[in-house]
Amino acid sequence: MKPAGLSVLIPVYNWPVEGLVRALLAQLPDWPGPAEILLLDDGSAPEFRQRNRLLAELPGVQYEELPRNVGRAAIRNQLVARAQYPWLLLLDNDSSLPDAQFLARYAAASAQAPVLVGGTCYPATPPADAALRLRWHYGRQREQRPATLRQQLPYAQLTVNNLLIQAAVFRQFGLDEELTRYGHEDTKFGWHLREAGVPVLHLDNPVLHDGLEPAEAFLRKSRDAVRNLAALYRAEGLGTDSRLLTMALRLGRLGLATAARRTLQLLEPRLRRQVLGAKPNLRAFDLLKLLWLLQELT
Repeated sequence: MKPAGLSVLIPVYNWPVEGLVRALLAQLPDWPGPAEILLLDDGSAPEFRQRNRLLAELPGVQYEELPRNVGRAAIRNQLVARAQYPWLLLLDNDSSLPDAQFLARYAAASAQAPVLVGGTCYPATPPADAALRLRWHYGRQREQRPATLRQQLPYAQLTVNNLLIQAAVFRQFGLDEELTRYGHEDTKFGWHLREAGVPVLHLDNPVLHDGLEPAEAFLRKSRDAVRNLAALYRAEGLGTDSRLLTMALRLGRLGLATAARRTLQLLEPRLRRQVLGAKPNLRAFDLLKLLWLLQELT
């Protein structure tokens, strides 16, 4: 049987991607078939566009620019539309490869399932900049999980970063472009896969997340993600496997949602201080997200 080709798809936004692209190029021979790397810039600042344009000169790399930012879901859908091969590898631009066997591990596992999720990891040492520690701490405690744990809830733990998927499967569903704010486009995608009975296999093949946002920026993105979660629940009943939504709905059933929201509103300044401090408190962060969700639902 002729080996199936691979399209590596990277949406680019205000980040230099040369290191990631060159690392991928070095490993493309490990994929048993033809391969390409597609870069699509989503309205980056001029200095990043000028720097990343040079990558179009590398063999096997295509680079294009969109005239304006279209968002996380739409940019990935457009990349998939441009891809020519039956396997797709979706990566965030602020990722780096853990070692020289990254693509080889995916190639070895590709016969086991049409959807494979490699996971994400973070540096063992906290960043020197205190403003980045919330994102690092959250990533280490909540996102960096071994495949055995992620496989227990395979669809809920699916992420569109570091996702190897058959192109036919992705194109059957796509990402919801109405979710223009950050967050939970992968939640809806995972729900579609679960409803269709598409097997999902989690692997210990993580990428390293390099792009740590400052705490205030991460809080804003997290609030956007909560808004999306509330919108998905209201419109389609999705997200009920989310612990955050489960707690909010339980409070509602017990008639405690309004009281909980008012109490958390009084505590909000203290919670923010605990989250934004040099030693971020993730329990306080959970309570902030619960407050935001209750504000959306009550």
